[in-house]
Amino acid sequence: MDICVFLSAADLDERYTRPAREFAELIGKGGHTLVWGGSESGLMKVVADGVKEAGGRLVGVSVEFMADVARKDADEMVVAKDLAERKALLLAKADAVVIMVGGAGTLDEATEILELKKHGKTTKPVVLLNTAGFYDGLKQQFQRMEEEGFLPVPLTDLVFFAEDGVAALAYLEESAGVQ
Repeated sequence: MDICVFLSAADLDERYTRPAREFAELIGKGGHTLVWGGSESGLMKVVADGVKEAGGRLVGVSVEFMADVARKDADEMVVAKDLAERKALLLAKADAVVIMVGGAGTLDEATEILELKKHGKTTKPVVLLNTAGFYDGLKQQFQRMEEEGFLPVPLTDLVFFAEDGVAALAYLEESAGVQ
């Protein structure tokens, strides 16, 4: 399975890097491919290193203004002209999406894939990996949106909230019919 992971390129502390590395190892050991922003910095590097070291493939999609920080040893690296093209390419190359901790860019990517799902433009499974409760507030906001009628489809049809990488990967594999 080709798993797109949206996440931060920032250098973060152990409460985020340790679970990210553990999830990356699960991806690699499962024989899956990481599709990610291609960066060789921060949490993106941690995840790419973990997948590669565990035997997985790396497919990066960088963007022209960040090509200088793109990983050199990825199995495949594409450079998009802008962020919109990058998101489209990431989604096109993936069978499933995992949203890990991140900033405004990660939130933009997350809301775009959920909007596409809401409108039936994709059926790819989406997991929001809630490491250290990072997305508790966002989960609460989505639940409020659902309760107050802002979501035309059930929240559970849009996204699965996972508290750890084992639950995230299990959901993706079950959704994809992987034994």
